[in-house]
Amino acid sequence: MHSADRMWRMRISTPLGRLPASAVIAGNVVFWPSWTVLVGLAAQRMPDARFANDNVISRQRGFERGDRWYRDTLRIDRWKSLLPEAGATFGGFEKRTVNGGDQSTMEQFVIETRRAEHAHWAMLGGVLLTLLWNPWWAAPANIAFAAGSNVPCIAVQRYNRVRLRRTLAAIRRRATSSR
Repeated sequence: MHSADRMWRMRISTPLGRLPASAVIAGNVVFWPSWTVLVGLAAQRMPDARFANDNVISRQRGFERGDRWYRDTLRIDRWKSLLPEAGATFGGFEKRTVNGGDQSTMEQFVIETRRAEHAHWAMLGGVLLTLLWNPWWAAPANIAFAAGSNVPCIAVQRYNRVRLRRTLAAIRRRATSSR
């Protein structure tokens, strides 16, 4: 028997018992895309009112005042366009085509940044479920995958919200001064 064959037939101790290595790997390969789609669908079906205001997850933190931390420390403008845009995948808001200046569109965009941030936090939280069928030593790989897939998206949503708030304030000032 070849070593690759032995690896696939090897049984690994997991919280669910001893599982074949192939089942553990297949579990991860099936889980992550399925979990992402499930969370994305659920988030898109939640009412806008749920995301109308900041909460403990989406509220602005002290280091985020302005967008300097995102621009200067994370250099977010260099890589954010490389991330996939999936907002419209489930019938939601297509953010890349937004034209600034319209107050209601900008307000909807803020709601969508909160929705997307919450969705990505929930996707990241899926790593806890993987602990059920993975051995303890596989947790770092799942954590790295979940963080690498979601933390950049969370950062972009938070950065966009900082900038959108500034744009909305300017729109409101113009509307007030033109009256």
